[in-house]
Amino acid sequence: MLTVLYRDEHLIAVDKPSGLLVHRSDVDRHETRFAVQLLRDQIGRRVAPVHRLDKGTSGVLLFALDERAARGLAAQFERHEVAKRYVAIVRGWPPAEGSIDHALARIQDDRAPGPAPADPLPARTDFRRLATIELAQAVDRYPTARYALLALDPRSGRRHQLRRHLKHIAHPIIGDATYGKGRHNRFFHHHFAVRRLLLACVGLRCLHPVTGAPLAIDAAPAEELRRLCAALGWTAALAGCLDGWSGCRGGDASH
Repeated sequence: MLTVLYRDEHLIAVDKPSGLLVHRSDVDRHETRFAVQLLRDQIGRRVAPVHRLDKGTSGVLLFALDERAARGLAAQFERHEVAKRYVAIVRGWPPAEGSIDHALARIQDDRAPGPAPADPLPARTDFRRLATIELAQAVDRYPTARYALLALDPRSGRRHQLRRHLKHIAHPIIGDATYGKGRHNRFFHHHFAVRRLLLACVGLRCLHPVTGAPLAIDAAPAEELRRLCAALGWTAALAGCLDGWSGCRGGDASH
């Protein structure tokens, strides 16, 4: 059963676990469980996802329960008026804060047939470093291994934006089999028993599409992330991942 974070007559938000697809995808043809189907069966009515999280990403996932709400939320996402806050564990120590302003080539969407347009689209991600650690392990070519906990604010809505942007600055997200580094992914699996993508959506801010009232939905980081951060001495840093975040500038991304 999915954990419900928010519900009214127009909207419902759940805490999506890592490893669950939002909807059926040609990329994972063998999968038989989807958030859309599970939630529909759980509440006994149709639901419409208004954004998506990658299979490996956990956290806030918002659905509309009627066409009016779906249209209103879709318009906010298209105008980049929805703000989302993510946390991630990455390889290396990025700067204390910064922006990644790097255009991304479009990725073909299996729900939209036909070739993807060729021109890259502008994309920006703001980040803030929450904590760091240096381990006495020679995981790569260095005698020690450095990792960091980041807060991430996507300011545009490109597919896999956070994962691709962190790879672009040479600080890939741990557990990312597509854009990450296998040595570091295996290290976390062997030493911390963690195999998932270490990326979670912990907060979403928008206007209610029917009432116009500000809507704030938060999700505690998944248990695997909390356990790992405790092992790394980052419990307090993880607990403060929403500190100082107003969400007022907005931005959506598919990750």
